[in-house]
Amino acid sequence: MGMRHFLTLLDVSEEEARHILDRAVIIKRKLKAGEAHRPLEGKTLGMIFDKSSTRTRVSFEVGMYQLGGHALFLHSDATQLGRGEPVADSARVLSSMCDGVMIRTYGHNIIQKFAEYSKVPVINGLTDLTHPCQILADVLTFEEHRGSIEGKTVAWIGDGNNMAHSWINGAVSFGYKLKLACPKGYSPDEKLLAAARELGADISRSNDPVAAAHKADLVSTDVWASMGQEDEQSEREKAFAGFCVTEGVMAHANPDALFMHCLPAHRGEEVSAGVIDGPQSVVWDQAENRLHAQKALLEFLLAD
Repeated sequence: MGMRHFLTLLDVSEEEARHILDRAVIIKRKLKAGEAHRPLEGKTLGMIFDKSSTRTRVSFEVGMYQLGGHALFLHSDATQLGRGEPVADSARVLSSMCDGVMIRTYGHNIIQKFAEYSKVPVINGLTDLTHPCQILADVLTFEEHRGSIEGKTVAWIGDGNNMAHSWINGAVSFGYKLKLACPKGYSPDEKLLAAARELGADISRSNDPVAAAHKADLVSTDVWASMGQEDEQSEREKAFAGFCVTEGVMAHANPDALFMHCLPAHRGEEVSAGVIDGPQSVVWDQAENRLHAQKALLEFLLAD
């Protein structure tokens, strides 16, 4: 296969994205049945964190362990990267010792630079632009509950952030229809949106959460202020008033619509407690599926 990176979902073909999800189903089944599956025996994943993390760290670390490999947690504060070592130099050094590197950082340019100088696969554990591992878990979760996502309608309500971008790319890879509802001034990246549409994605957008939710099979949202935007919290609260996913908003979706949130969630802000803790919510399955989807991704990128 040659060396591959996973910086956005579109770094893998539609067939490969589907293959990764098919493998995730099998790998999850094996784990639940207590069957060992250790294709990464002796392999090591370096994990660089510029941003704090619960699900990303635990899922990659546990995933590597279950696949027979080992993961190293490297916080930028505790490495030379945090002291200003050039990204290219860190990439050369880490990729000479590890079999793969996962990075969770701010600017997407940082991970692109790292990949450029890395001799091993680099995985995006989140940047300000995209969160491709999360979308794999999300689609896996939908399909476990409702069958193929192809041709279904997904509503994104809230910030045009890295998760909105990941759902946009997912519309290319997995063939669902996407309806975006973002407040004015918080739209997704125009270039990324245009590129997805050029690749055939069916994406519409408005500033109206109810219009987005109308007849949706899945309604998804995220926090109003992502990591690094905490100082914008109060102005965002004003801009996002009316963008809370409430029972009233969900009532416009299909009766069997699912609700998703990549967590952590702020009940009473972007989602009501009644929705996230209610019967349509699959957020806990979604969180667990980070483990299974990423194990399939790790196998795809790192197995011999």
